[in-house]
Amino acid sequence: MPLNLNAYLGIEPDALKVYSQRADVLAANLANADTPGYQARDIDFRAALATAGSPGDALQPTTTNPGDVTAATTGGSVSTEQFLKYRLPLAPSLDGNTVDSQMEESQFAQNTVRYQAALTFLENRFSELTTAITGGK
Repeated sequence: MPLNLNAYLGIEPDALKVYSQRADVLAANLANADTPGYQARDIDFRAALATAGSPGDALQPTTTNPGDVTAATTGGSVSTEQFLKYRLPLAPSLDGNTVDSQMEESQFAQNTVRYQAALTFLENRFSELTTAITGGK
């Protein structure tokens, strides 16, 4: 009986891609914390992952400018450009910048923990496969 590796691994490989792309977005927010007029962005993770998990559906970005799709595409089938949303500022600055450094750092740390958890899950799944193939040797 053949093994469907995609079904066995579940949504975790796609989650890793979305977590990675979200880390890029959050890092860009932090890098532009002092840029006047910069609007903080974040990924609608649930919508991106729901689309990524749909069989046969690759995420396709929708853009108004060909230069828009740079950091959000990683060469794989998952792109989160269409799921990028502007973050509502808690206390916008006078120069129009909406980046809250403390919130961005918190979101980045939380994203890192989730990325690491997904990696651990995948490591365990591959360990189970190795054990099944080698017979526990």
